[in-house]
Amino acid sequence: MLPIIIDRTYIQIQAEQKLDENDSFRSFLQKIDSDELDAMVHAINEKITPLINCTDCGGCCRQLMINVTPEENIKVANHLNITPQAFKEKYLEESMQGKIIMNTIPCHFLADSKCMIYENRFTECRAFPHLHENNFKGRLFGTLIHYAMCPIIYNVVEQLKLDVGFTD
Repeated sequence: MLPIIIDRTYIQIQAEQKLDENDSFRSFLQKIDSDELDAMVHAINEKITPLINCTDCGGCCRQLMINVTPEENIKVANHLNITPQAFKEKYLEESMQGKIIMNTIPCHFLADSKCMIYENRFTECRAFPHLHENNFKGRLFGTLIHYAMCPIIYNVVEQLKLDVGFTD
């Protein structure tokens, strides 16, 4: 296994330098069976994710738009001891696609790279970076968009390149 890189500045520089390489890698992965690729990504993710403390980073909280379900609106409002309507008015808005989203980026609940509502965080926050889910190939474009931001994605992708024998 490759050494784990968590320095976000280094990762951002690498991401800029590897734009063409990652584009070629995306094309290369289209030749691999989806189920086989998912199994590889899941295995790599299971090794890498426990080695990286997301609360030391908070990059996703600084850069992602967060969808919120009506149930999460109620749950977090209760956690904050405010009404769901007050929570919605203060923290949420409706997107142009009709989804309910946090009304700021970075997230209101980010403080010193840590989530102030971590135990009650939103489903999308819990699932990010989605590397445990199937259909990696279908999410590859979005995953590579976040390659520069997320140490987990960066390390999983770099290990995957090695494991599949990719050379640019």
